[in-house]
Amino acid sequence: MNNDLRHRRIGQAAWVMAWVGLVMGQLHAMARHNTADGKSDLESGTTRVWSDPARDFFSPLLDWANPDAVYLTYGKIWFPVFAAFTACAFVLYQRRRPQGFEKFAWRFALVAYTWACVAVLVTYWTQWTHATALLDQAFLFLDIPGVLLTGIGSTMLGITLVRHGFRPRTSAWLLVLAVPLSLVLDLVTSMGSGALPEMFAFGIAGHQLSKGEGRRETAGETTLSSTNA
Repeated sequence: MNNDLRHRRIGQAAWVMAWVGLVMGQLHAMARHNTADGKSDLESGTTRVWSDPARDFFSPLLDWANPDAVYLTYGKIWFPVFAAFTACAFVLYQRRRPQGFEKFAWRFALVAYTWACVAVLVTYWTQWTHATALLDQAFLFLDIPGVLLTGIGSTMLGITLVRHGFRPRTSAWLLVLAVPLSLVLDLVTSMGSGALPEMFAFGIAGHQLSKGEGRRETAGETTLSSTNA
């Protein structure tokens, strides 16, 4: 398989998995709200107003096992979702071949996204039917640093891409606004969905890439290539 075809498939996967994350993330949030620890989320009216009726409507998808098992099972979707947008980010970095500060911003963000992938892998794929003490340890030492690094990396990269005229612009601006959007999402749903800005930032860019746009041409560089070389 040549590089261009592989890149297009990775881009397509990022686009599809962004939508999977949007839908399955809400099932994961509802599953969390049924757990002992997650019930505290319902103290927020912005969460309770949709979660209570939704959990009643989707009860067959939430009541097939004990609450912890359902929560951990749906949480497993985050690893392939995070892996998809992270892989797409690596592809875009490779194709742009950035220089200067943009190169640093890309590398910082890629480290952050890789950290986040490891965090969700350890958090959800090492536990199956019941939450253990490992869940708290992973949250403290992996999830929290992952959220902080991802927020810093996405913001820094997004600002740099906006300044350098990255296309699609929607992707760059989603990264710029990743932190405030994540805070709003946390008030409504759950922490996993807080990464939706990154999922769709790279999903949208990946969708453009999957259609064959953004390829390097002999006569010059395209929109997914660096204007900063």
